[in-house]
Amino acid sequence: MQTAQDLRLHAFALSGHSHRVELFLTLLGLDFERLEVDLTHGQHKQPTFLAKNALGQVPVLEDGTLTLADSNAILVYLAARYDSQGSWQPREPEAQGRVQRWLSLAAGQLAMGAASARLARLFGAQLDLPRAHAIAGQLLSLMLTKSPFLAGKAPTLADLSLYSYTAVAPEGGISL
Repeated sequence: MQTAQDLRLHAFALSGHSHRVELFLTLLGLDFERLEVDLTHGQHKQPTFLAKNALGQVPVLEDGTLTLADSNAILVYLAARYDSQGSWQPREPEAQGRVQRWLSLAAGQLAMGAASARLARLFGAQLDLPRAHAIAGQLLSLMLTKSPFLAGKAPTLADLSLYSYTAVAPEGGISL
């Protein structure tokens, strides 16, 4: 395993996207500094934070001179840089394709489903809650496989990318 430089994670405690990155850093055994971004008071829209991510979203990872936004991009980066065994992001093309499929679903259906339902319920976001529930139900059905892991015989980034919002889906009114 390569040695971590000065890892800093800009995150928000209630963000599933932040949680999945923080969880992965922990699973990799990496030391990092966690910096809370106060979304409730608009810290993510201030020039200092926007210089790190022009979209004003968490999480943002700083690794030495690198600044990287987007939780899935950060997961892929961390796996490539710090998982020398390649267990979280397999190197074989077919296995990579299976993992990428779930990363895409995490960015699409999971975000539009369970994450949106939670956003509506916890924060009062004006979203189509029945639509979010339907999307979440469809994805959860797809996730229920005969294998304990989504993309192989061991946990991968696929499992990690879907875990955070699935685990808190009941907060959005979605039964597991």
